[in-house]
Amino acid sequence: MLTGSFASSLHGLTRATQDIDLVIDPTENQIRDLVRHLPPEDYYVDLEAALEALRLRSQFNIIDLATGWKVDLIVRRDRPFSIEEFGRRQDIDFSGTPLAVASAEDIILAKLEWATMGSSQRQIEDVAGILQIRHAEIDREYVENWVKQLGLEDAWLQARRQAGLD
Repeated sequence: MLTGSFASSLHGLTRATQDIDLVIDPTENQIRDLVRHLPPEDYYVDLEAALEALRLRSQFNIIDLATGWKVDLIVRRDRPFSIEEFGRRQDIDFSGTPLAVASAEDIILAKLEWATMGSSQRQIEDVAGILQIRHAEIDREYVENWVKQLGLEDAWLQARRQAGLD
C-alpha cells in the first residue's frame, strides 16, 4: 500500500521527495523471494535487515543503485489502527499500473502520528494540504475517532489551523 509523501501528494498538494513508502504485510518466504529477485548489481537490500523488520514489524529499504531512489518497505504494524488502515486501502490506476494507496483519512492519521513523534513539520504541512484539497470529502468522524484513540489531538488541531479550517 502506497503511503507517505507520494500518497499525500495524490490526495493533496504535491511535494518533491526521493523516496517511496510502501506498507507491506508479507510472510518470511515472500521477503526472501523479493530479495532473491532483486539483482545485487542493480539494487541494495539487506536480507537480514528485511527479516529483522518482519520480526519487529518495522521497516527496511531497497535502493536503486542507478538512480538513488529509495523504497521504504514498512511492515504493517499489528495494532487495530494499522490493521484497519491496511484494510481500507484503495486500488487506483496509476499510469496504467494498478496501485493500492492508503485512503486520504489514513494518510492524515499516519502523518499526524509522524508529526507527534517529532519527525518534521512537513507532516503537518502534508495534512494541511490534504485538508485544503479534500476537506469536503474527508470522513471527519473516522479521523476524529482515531485522532482521539491515538492521542493526536494537538497535531490535528495544528493541521486544521494551518489548512485554514479553524
